[in-house]
Amino acid sequence: MNTHDNPRDAVRATLAAPPLWPGNDERFAGYGVMGLPFSSGDYLALRHFGASTVGPPYRAIWHRNPDAVWTFYSTTTPEQSCARYFARDQVDATVQTDIEVQWDDPYTLAVTAPGHLTWQIELTRAPSTAVLSTIGRRLPVAAWRSAAFLHAMAVTARPMLRSGRIGLTGTVPNGQHFVAAPRTIWPIAHSTAVLHGVDFGEPRPLPRQARLGDFWLPQRGLFAVGNAAFA
Repeated sequence: MNTHDNPRDAVRATLAAPPLWPGNDERFAGYGVMGLPFSSGDYLALRHFGASTVGPPYRAIWHRNPDAVWTFYSTTTPEQSCARYFARDQVDATVQTDIEVQWDDPYTLAVTAPGHLTWQIELTRAPSTAVLSTIGRRLPVAAWRSAAFLHAMAVTARPMLRSGRIGLTGTVPNGQHFVAAPRTIWPIAHSTAVLHGVDFGEPRPLPRQARLGDFWLPQRGLFAVGNAAFA
């Protein structure tokens, strides 16, 4: 169980000993930006899984442009990364590339996909995410795997996070059932991003919340350490 107070230490602990759940499904442990909308209409998400049952550890960046065109960037093949679950129908391109994550201090990180994206992220603390994180860290795996519990948790967390609809379980575009377990959460205070020379502006909710299947992308920037499973 990760009890670190700041995100950098929580990430380092998770990557040093990724807490994969037991089971026979496809499982991941790591951290990421659950999602972040920008005033340009662009949307970004980050995944860094230190352990995976379908391939090597990997990093991935999800990008949705203002025309709702999705591109997935990943350090490994589509068959071994997020595209395995999300690429059918709704994702227009997958790109295998280097992705670097550098922490400048306990609450600030830089994400770079050389030749593509530079992304600066500043995290912060909030009472609402602190409460949810305290609960999340104490929950047994069985609770995170319960669809009824996850639906109830999503309803409870929605007004606390002010992030729009939340999908912790359901079906992804490629047809698998998913469970998402953000055990520890921090809000994003500020962020800038430039993709192929285009500045995304400031964080701002999209006019219409984005989704990939039953996985709803938050309308507020959120960073999480946790687990995911697909079957």
